Amino acid sequence: MAQITAADVKKLREMSGAGMMDCKKALAACDGDIDASVDYLRTHGLAAASKKAGRVAAEGMVVALSEGDTGIVIEVNAETDFSSKNDTFTSFVNAVAELALAKKPADVEALKALDLNGATVQETLTKLIATIGENMAIRRYELAQVKGGVVSAYVHGAGKIGVLIGISGGNSAELQDLGRGVAMHVAAVNPQYINRNQVSEDAVERERAVLTERAAGSGKPANIIDKIVSGQMSKFYSEVCLLEQEYVMNGDLTVGKAVQAVQADAEVVVMHRFQLGEGIEKKESDFAAEVAAQING
Repeated sequence: MAQITAADVKKLREMSGAGMMDCKKALAACDGDIDASVDYLRTHGLAAASKKAGRVAAEGMVVALSEGDTGIVIEVNAETDFSSKNDTFTSFVNAVAELALAKKPADVEALKALDLNGATVQETLTKLIATIGENMAIRRYELAQVKGGVVSAYVHGAGKIGVLIGISGGNSAELQDLGRGVAMHVAAVNPQYINRNQVSEDAVERERAVLTERAAGSGKPANIIDKIVSGQMSKFYSEVCLLEQEYVMNGDLTVGKAVQAVQADAEVVVMHRFQLGEGIEKKESDFAAEVAAQING
């Protein structure tokens, strides 16, 4: 068997645009023959995949699933909304989500390495990229497990937002219903933290400094300013902390009080919210110019 060198791998990557591991595998399968390795990569749908990796993938699909005390939420991105609604793409994402719920991988890399119908998840995705012709990526994934509790999942807007809520204290039908209601609340309101204890000291001090400076301009005495700032800090917490927000399912209660009303010792301990494409800078393009470039190209 021919020795595979780093130079061979580099050359094949440049010729094919495939990933390093795929190139090494192709060279090994083809006894080091570069041209045969290019054909091997093309035959296996791998030659063009990594050439698309630089393109922005901000569309796609979020899936959240739960069963008993376990739940997962995953975001898989594609370049266009059209492709993200393709049956092949949605079937892949749903299959990966169900696999993740069953196998409970710890992180994205472990998820990519799982077997999906005889190939790894990453290998299957690479072939899908070549088939559909767009860059795609498993961007993020979270696993939630609450021993002795319940994890509820909610997906909003056909995969635009996915939420997981974990509640400790039991797994009754009432807690399961509550978890779904809280998950719907999180999808709608987007709290940043579960409770005050999760808010960093820096964030609190920054907010307090802004409010104090604003109140100082009123000319009121220091003791009155302290009371004003304390009241405004309570409002700040009610805006960013889940348990202090007005519950969308019952405006007479905060989320925290709604939880206690169902079960006194129940506690929200997990909150994950994925919104499709958040934090990804989308590349704005002139559609007419893009079509013209394709025609002229």
